[in-house]
Amino acid sequence: MPSENFLEIRDLNFSYDKRPVLRGINMAIPKGQVVAIMGGSGCGKTTLLRLIGGQIRPSQGYVKFDGKIIHELTRSGLYETRRKMGMLFQFGALFTDLSVYDNVAFQMREHTDLSESVIRDLVLMKLDAVGLRGARDFMPNELSGGMARRVALARTIALDPMLIMYDEPFTGLDPISLGVIGNLIRRLSDALGATSIVVTHDVQESLQIVDYVYFVSEGVIVAHGTPDEIRASEKPFVHQFIHGEIDGPVPFHYPAQGYAEDLQLGPFDA
Repeated sequence: MPSENFLEIRDLNFSYDKRPVLRGINMAIPKGQVVAIMGGSGCGKTTLLRLIGGQIRPSQGYVKFDGKIIHELTRSGLYETRRKMGMLFQFGALFTDLSVYDNVAFQMREHTDLSESVIRDLVLMKLDAVGLRGARDFMPNELSGGMARRVALARTIALDPMLIMYDEPFTGLDPISLGVIGNLIRRLSDALGATSIVVTHDVQESLQIVDYVYFVSEGVIVAHGTPDEIRASEKPFVHQFIHGEIDGPVPFHYPAQGYAEDLQLGPFDA
């Protein structure tokens, strides 16, 4: 893979106990791109984010971020590297006992020596970027789902990360909030010059904002390309996923013996 790739994943394998989850994953993500990782539930997408963040170690292969192999870093080196990363969790994961303002200020207070006056200016700047400067005194339980996701996004970009990871950012949002979050992901990535990875099931919204797509199925990459290439793909799995078809490589019915045989079984024969 060429050196200009900001994030490189090479021959990555990972298993939970003896159950393979990822098998031979290869990705090359240049700096400044917004990349989607798509695939069905349980295919290993979130596990891949955990490997990038160094929460777990690969059984084979490596993740290289900004020239450093993640699993070879010391504890202090990993913590330093993580400060260059931001993570938007699936449901925001705001601190419920802290206000919107204090949620966004949290990382600045924990990881910098900035004065409170400077932190205030930065917090208001981040909240303004997501359209919620006026909600700074709200508590998380006073926010709608879309607003909570936007506050979580402001917290994610609090330290101007070089890499931003989004774990299902569109889940549970109404169409308006979904469009707002999608627009913010693209706009903030461009404004910060950040590299962004979006793990998502939302096909249509994602294809409007990303530069490149990787499709994962059963722990391997089955397709990758630009949004236009993915839309035009004739690969059965990709076609089924993009168009939401009920049956295809991913079957509607879980494997079972014949229906007629099941009907002939007595109540205690099964």
